[in-house]
Amino acid sequence: MKLASLKNGTRDGQLIVVSRDLSQAVTVTEIASTLQQALDNWRIVRPALDTVYQQLNDNVLADTFGFVESACESPLPRAFHWADGSAYVNHVELVRKARGAEMPESFWSDPLIYQGGSDCFLPPHDPIPMASTDWGIDFEAEIAVVTDDVPMGVATKDADNHIHLLMLVNDVSLRNLIPGELAKGFGFYQSKPSSSFSPVAITPDELGDHWQKSKVLRPLTSHLNNALFGEPDAGTDMTFNFAELVAHAAKTRPLCAGTIIGSGTVSNYDRSAGSSCIAEKRMLETVAEGKPTTPFMNFGDTIRIEMFDTAGRSIFGAIEQTVIPFPQE
Repeated sequence: MKLASLKNGTRDGQLIVVSRDLSQAVTVTEIASTLQQALDNWRIVRPALDTVYQQLNDNVLADTFGFVESACESPLPRAFHWADGSAYVNHVELVRKARGAEMPESFWSDPLIYQGGSDCFLPPHDPIPMASTDWGIDFEAEIAVVTDDVPMGVATKDADNHIHLLMLVNDVSLRNLIPGELAKGFGFYQSKPSSSFSPVAITPDELGDHWQKSKVLRPLTSHLNNALFGEPDAGTDMTFNFAELVAHAAKTRPLCAGTIIGSGTVSNYDRSAGSSCIAEKRMLETVAEGKPTTPFMNFGDTIRIEMFDTAGRSIFGAIEQTVIPFPQE
């Protein structure tokens, strides 16, 4: 099943069901008016949503309309909880290697995760407003899962049962602000502005055999200014799968329905597939040449993040955003 939130002038948008080929959509107000409302009652409303989805794909519904990605909010325009992990530990290892630091052995067995701002996500085709390019503007192409209510202390073997939706993520990062914030020993804040998510959220069964052991086994493609930047495989070199990330997040607290858990930057040891963020490419340049040469994003730069099936069809729709100056009064 594929779901989206249509812009309608409200904070949470209007829930719609989207056809498998992303061509048509239908409103489902009689089932749930928002995605959060659907997630709050997921086990009750999912059968009804599944029925509508099947009818939509069978072309038997009368009140459908053409699906337009740019008319969408992020599937959850705001969420009660957004936590981002760093499941690709080879990426973390590279970060530390570039600055000559050893990586603690515990990083291979204990996931890294932080809680980000979730009160205001950017729509997937809206610009990224920034007050200064001196902040080191970067994209991060990731995958995220959305859960129902997860009990505190859930076992990893049971956590997969609480994963109901998947999305793509652009976790916007301000690289030049990160060192100063982390040096305070209190984590990210200003260096992690609003993230954005793919126009469409999908149920894991939409991936078929490409969803295995709580991992997405497809390349994640990023184009920067229309040039291919990277397409690493999301299932390769993922040290911690999504069930492990959900269980880790719920170790000391329950997670409410609509919690979003991110994978962190998708990264492969095989660097021939490119990178999912500018920082990683700069790190590789530093290791190889002693200094980075690829600049961070400037005003007017555009990032496009997308995932395709084996036939080349877009699965989630695309995140496509341009960095613009933040209006100054």
